[in-house]
Amino acid sequence: MSDSTSLGAGHDASRRNFVVGAGTLAAGTLVGASVLASDVNAAPAATTHSSSKTSKKVGDMSFITTKDGTEIYYKDWGTGQPIVFHHGWPLSSDDWDAQMMFFLNNGFRVIAHDRRGHGRSSQTATGNDMDTYAADVAELTAHLDLKNAVHIGHSTGGGEVARYVARHGKGRVAKAVLVSAVPPIMVKTAANPGGLDISVFDGFRKALADNRAQFYREVPIPFYGFNRPGVKTLDGVVDNWWRQGMMGGAKAHYDCIKAFSETDFTEDLKAITVPTLVLHGDDDQIVPYQDAGVLSAKLVPGAQLKLYKGYPHGMLTVHADVLNKDLLDFIKA
Repeated sequence: MSDSTSLGAGHDASRRNFVVGAGTLAAGTLVGASVLASDVNAAPAATTHSSSKTSKKVGDMSFITTKDGTEIYYKDWGTGQPIVFHHGWPLSSDDWDAQMMFFLNNGFRVIAHDRRGHGRSSQTATGNDMDTYAADVAELTAHLDLKNAVHIGHSTGGGEVARYVARHGKGRVAKAVLVSAVPPIMVKTAANPGGLDISVFDGFRKALADNRAQFYREVPIPFYGFNRPGVKTLDGVVDNWWRQGMMGGAKAHYDCIKAFSETDFTEDLKAITVPTLVLHGDDDQIVPYQDAGVLSAKLVPGAQLKLYKGYPHGMLTVHADVLNKDLLDFIKA
């Protein structure tokens, strides 16, 4: 493991206090700020790579139907080595616009799906757990017959990548990238004393159930670091976050809070055998970097760790120019 940045405990304590503040919620209003963490009509025409009785197209939109009848929406553009993008909670494949276009224009085949219960996929009442998320990805990659693929996951999507690569990816995966990702485990346990108390995630659930629309208005502010002094709020970015979140199902999003906070990925990380890059911002107010990226990089054999000073949880959007170059360098190495 290589660690590109050394960071002080005082800075981390300040950020953590801000995160823990999200555990105190009243009447569905976010008091602290902490949550995990574009348009299909503007997308390039999809390239058809496979067909199946379990797939369908609605206009320019492509879906597969999983074994339990769930419809999973996906984008599949271009040719070349495949890169599969896994989005965070409660977003959709649209969150990868900056990366999809960049890598498409650099000669890659780019694929991104809406996780069950999110975006344009079925608003599922069941199966909203990490095992099923990974199994859905396995069905999609088998349907598209993806091999030598790079899997990149952000936030909750990083957990999905870890579980998929460890349990389903043998023979199909070339490399993996975890960006601002939730592994090894977010919640505080005896084995993870640096995690967040369960009351924080109970607060998320209450806010979502009380007033999801307002909750999703407030979350993007710390998500992108717009609450930091001197940082200009990008209204379009906030609106796009809210739009993606409100496309999904409330029940699936509620259940996913347990999936991203309480799933233990320790054994998945240890089982990854492909080259892996772990990226995290040191001002991530959503997923504590010291208890996430730093620990994950220690668990994945041979993983590379890169920390970004002052970067927020949503750095893939607001610092896409920097992140895209680093991702490309890793993939081409």
